Amino acid sequence: MRVTRCPVSMPLQAGQTVSLPEDAANHLLRVMRLREGDACVLFNGDGHDYAATLVVAGKRDAQVRIDAATLLANESPLRITLLQGVARGEKMDLILQKATELGVAAVVPVNAERTEVKLDAARAEKRVAHWNNVVQSACGQSGRAVIPRLGPPLALAAAMAVLPADTLRLTLDPEGSHRLSTLQAAPAGGVVIAIGPEGGWSPRDRQQLAAAGFQGLQLGPRILRTETAGLAAIAALQARLGDMG
Repeated sequence: MRVTRCPVSMPLQAGQTVSLPEDAANHLLRVMRLREGDACVLFNGDGHDYAATLVVAGKRDAQVRIDAATLLANESPLRITLLQGVARGEKMDLILQKATELGVAAVVPVNAERTEVKLDAARAEKRVAHWNNVVQSACGQSGRAVIPRLGPPLALAAAMAVLPADTLRLTLDPEGSHRLSTLQAAPAGGVVIAIGPEGGWSPRDRQQLAAAGFQGLQLGPRILRTETAGLAAIAALQARLGDMG
């Protein structure tokens, strides 16, 4: 029987009994319908799974006993950062969910010139909170105990400033200088793959990417939508340089 995994934003330690945050308690008690004595697994992003037992299942309080901590070893040796042009609604959710399942280490949402979704500060804050819930849920489903880093949407120039150093920087280009077969190894910082929004990268966007060291990667002869392109690239890079070979 599969044990329910649930993210929590709190420190955890084997042997302690803790009260669960409201969102985690609601998920375990009302969504998964766990009862006192049932087992679950908690994770907080530190790389461990924490086997736990539900000991209090009240209307106002839920408590678990942390029985054991297990360090997981299912993170990819290839650190992939997805620089993703913000897409509409469910498309962005799909990208984040599947990129997490495929082992991406970080996602940097980008407001490009042709981004169709324009968010003010209040809407952006709510959207980022929603996106983080999507990522955490995908970690729970896929068995990951390290939560990919995800920040607020940034302008393309600002996004360049937060990218890790010593990386191979790629963007999909049918005429690019790189093919999967020519990629032999990744630098210590891993790989950054840049995917445009629904309208694609503008000429000015491409100039900024090139100035920041991004090079073209050929990934087949077909044009891929934004919700397909990043996922296909991540899977291909994991197969070539990561842990899906």
